[in-house]
Amino acid sequence: MKPRGWVPVRRYALGVSAEWLDPEKGPQGNPGNRPAASLLHRSGVPGLITARSDQLFAWARASSLWPLTFGLACCAIEMMSAYMAHHDLDRLGVVTWPSPRQSDVMIVAGTVVKKMGEPIRLLYEQMPDPKWVIAMGSCATNGGPYWRSYSVVMGVDHIVPVDVYVPGCPPRPEALIEGILKLQEKIKQDARSDSRATA
Repeated sequence: MKPRGWVPVRRYALGVSAEWLDPEKGPQGNPGNRPAASLLHRSGVPGLITARSDQLFAWARASSLWPLTFGLACCAIEMMSAYMAHHDLDRLGVVTWPSPRQSDVMIVAGTVVKKMGEPIRLLYEQMPDPKWVIAMGSCATNGGPYWRSYSVVMGVDHIVPVDVYVPGCPPRPEALIEGILKLQEKIKQDARSDSRATA
């Protein structure tokens, strides 16, 4: 006895209507699902970008942040997991850098004790301009559960200027990614406002 071949029975038609394929209307006449025009196609000439130099520099800075990771407590574990494969900060152009001489972002993650205040300030001063600081977690933001402790600084903003605060105890990696995205927006916004002030 020979085995019989199995043939699937399809009771529905596989097809796409013509209006779904129309590039002007988009899916069901909704143009909202079309991607925005890329930076290369805004000028009308393919391969030509028209922008001011400060906007291009801000775009390059925001797209290639090199943070000096300063992990002091449990928030550092969440910061490390943001660089792992599940979250992958590399896709945002964020590459960790162990030296303050080449870093442009300092991420202070964890409890800042008074003993660490001077090393944080020294590392911040060694970073080249422009430089930014992210305070990650409630301890780095305002002392957290060690509020009014004799040995804890009530926020890293008493030592260095902070640009973005990431709340939580400890904040999840997604919160740090959101903080980095907010910093990228701030960098681009600062370039826009600087160019308006000089014009």
